[in-house]
Amino acid sequence: MLNRWGTFSSLTLTEVIAVRFNHEVKFYNTSKRRYNPKTSQYEGGEEMVADRMADITDVGTTRSVQLFGSIVQGVRELRLVEPVDSVWAYLTIDDQPTKYRMRTTTTPLKNVSLLVGEDVGKND
Repeated sequence: MLNRWGTFSSLTLTEVIAVRFNHEVKFYNTSKRRYNPKTSQYEGGEEMVADRMADITDVGTTRSVQLFGSIVQGVRELRLVEPVDSVWAYLTIDDQPTKYRMRTTTTPLKNVSLLVGEDVGKND
């Protein structure tokens, strides 16, 4: 890459725009979890179906309005190296208690991009 003096610097373009995959994302499936009307409780378990490293950024207010037509809080954009082929219901980031659900996904030439939102008010 040329620097301001017209000579090549030691950094390549990929090093300048490198994406850091520094967050652990765990994907969970809840299909075995069922509501029992006799006990009024959920029974069965959740299972982790995938574990990936991801680059995560917050979706800003301007982008939120462009995508959803309003300001939506708690939306994150995840970039993964490879897609998650398993069926999943929610994900967690860095073992935090907040659950995120899928909003949309795109698959550009490289990587996979997921837009997820905080799971608000769902108790299953």
